[in-house]
Amino acid sequence: MATGNILDPTSQIKNDVTEPGPNLLALAGKTVGIRVDILWRSWDWVSEYWAAEMTKAGATVKFWRPAGRSGEEGDRALAQMKEFGNAVDVAVVGLANCGSCTGWTIHDALAAATAGKPTVAIATRHFEQLAHALATRGGRSGLRVHVLPYPLDVLPKEQVDGIARDHYRPLLRTLGMPDRLADEQAA
Repeated sequence: MATGNILDPTSQIKNDVTEPGPNLLALAGKTVGIRVDILWRSWDWVSEYWAAEMTKAGATVKFWRPAGRSGEEGDRALAQMKEFGNAVDVAVVGLANCGSCTGWTIHDALAAATAGKPTVAIATRHFEQLAHALATRGGRSGLRVHVLPYPLDVLPKEQVDGIARDHYRPLLRTLGMPDRLADEQAA
């Protein structure tokens, strides 16, 4: 009888960071960076709602929308991402809603998390598993991922606004804010 070896194609990062990073304990006085993209209008609506709520809680909110990701545009985007990351205290990065969007969302979220910022990547349910797999492959299996419903972009604005409202407190909890503080910040 012949024997064979079965190889596991998955890899493990030896220095994987399994912790999510620092918790967000308050919004007042913080600068929250929200990374948006060029594709998903629903993410614009969600992030605008969340930004308004964060502003009410005393945060300053900055948006960053990268353009191209290759060539000279890509070089500019990487420089802008570093500049943006240095200017914020908290990073909310989205939207993981397709394959390449998930890759770039996790790429940018990993950069913020590695810089020691409370960070969350936003993914739709359909791309949640890919987001976690990419975070693990990037050496931070503990990266926080907040999941929104899928499909999201085909919904009307009124419905997306309701989703944004329903997910605001849970977003704060995903960022490590204790329930009592999340309720106070969202009041």
